[in-house]
Amino acid sequence: MLTVMKFGGTSVGSVEALERVANIVVGTEGNKVVVTSAMSGITNFLVACCEDLENQREETIEVFEKKHVCVAKAMLDEKQFAEFMEEFTPRMEAFKALLYDEKAAKSPYYQDNVTSQGERFSSLLLCHKIRSLGYKSVALTSEDCGIIAEGKPLNGNANLRMTETQMGINLMPYINRGYIPVITGFYGVTKDDWIPLTFGRGGSDYAAAVVANALNADMLEIWTDVDGFMSADPRVVPNAVKIDEMSYAEAAELAYFGAKVLHPRTIEPVRKKHIPLKVRNSFKPKEEGTLISRFREYRNELLRSVATKTDLSIISISSPEIAYRPDIVSKILNKISENDDAIYSISTSLSTVAFLIHNNDVKNTLIKLNELDNDDVEKIDVTSDVALICCVGDELMSETGACGDIFGAVKAAGANINMISEGASNVAINFVVSNGDALSVIKILHSKFVEGDS
Repeated sequence: MLTVMKFGGTSVGSVEALERVANIVVGTEGNKVVVTSAMSGITNFLVACCEDLENQREETIEVFEKKHVCVAKAMLDEKQFAEFMEEFTPRMEAFKALLYDEKAAKSPYYQDNVTSQGERFSSLLLCHKIRSLGYKSVALTSEDCGIIAEGKPLNGNANLRMTETQMGINLMPYINRGYIPVITGFYGVTKDDWIPLTFGRGGSDYAAAVVANALNADMLEIWTDVDGFMSADPRVVPNAVKIDEMSYAEAAELAYFGAKVLHPRTIEPVRKKHIPLKVRNSFKPKEEGTLISRFREYRNELLRSVATKTDLSIISISSPEIAYRPDIVSKILNKISENDDAIYSISTSLSTVAFLIHNNDVKNTLIKLNELDNDDVEKIDVTSDVALICCVGDELMSETGACGDIFGAVKAAGANINMISEGASNVAINFVVSNGDALSVIKILHSKFVEGDS
């Protein structure tokens, strides 16, 4: 049994948290590989440093070093602390050199390198805590393991095939000798120059899934500070309940469209190899959490969960030629993709195509769209401050009257639907309402279809 265990920033954010996590790790049966995020707050701290490097450099070094050394002193005895410092010092010196390296600062991947430093030190802390409990452990970076990434700065993707090859060479020997490897999350390295490339904010979940895929693990566990996937955000719906089992498709829909339990890209690497995934709470280790797998018990429920993503905008592009010239849609998509902006939904009609993007991306998106030929585009309209509602349930597209029931509840909430996306997934129906109506819609959908109130 090989389990890959990922721990988030709050799970490794203090002496008490690290001690709790170390005990969870050693108490898990079979072989284990651990993937860690940076300590809570560290990545934001490093991002701020990059934005004002000249003025923040010295303070960053001082605060960063002090935080990690203080935690190590508090949880390790004198001998163990000395061993920790033997590994800590060269890593810290390399970090200092990076912050003063003017040539490196010109690289497009410089921010990837700086902002991924936190994981190199949280993994070291956890490794030495595990050793202090009498177990063999080794702290390894993505460079050491060979997590191969490709793509643009701050938004990389893992090359799963190459990573599997590298990990078979670099990581498996430690596992076979009984070590518990503790690996940096959040980033990989480019295949040619071995330069750090991050997977985007929250990318440690994804990194752990990549590791599980590469090792053909029996289980991936994502340990965080929540009990698992919920039927709704409990801050909005107090009666929300934990979902015990989900399919890959259900979890992917909720993660992408609003549920902040899991990074949206986490599902695909484990789905490819049918590796089950559990979301668990490191502060409540006896709780089973949510199991995500290929199969789950069918439940005759219209909805299992509802989620929302707010602060979005609809960009509607009109052209009388869209239905007869597919190349126009292609041009529009290419322009939007130049900014790497996420598109949350697309809807088309005879003469209009509408895209749903974040409010913050509207300005740059319009700049790109205005570069299109006037003969191709008649007008562009923007509807701002809308929210996407994601409804997940059992085979919604096969359930006669499902949409009617759901939209009837939306009407009862007094909300108007601005945009609909259905049919792309058999387990989800997504639609757009105004930001101001989102909470009331979520509450009535949960009450009517999850809680079962008439």
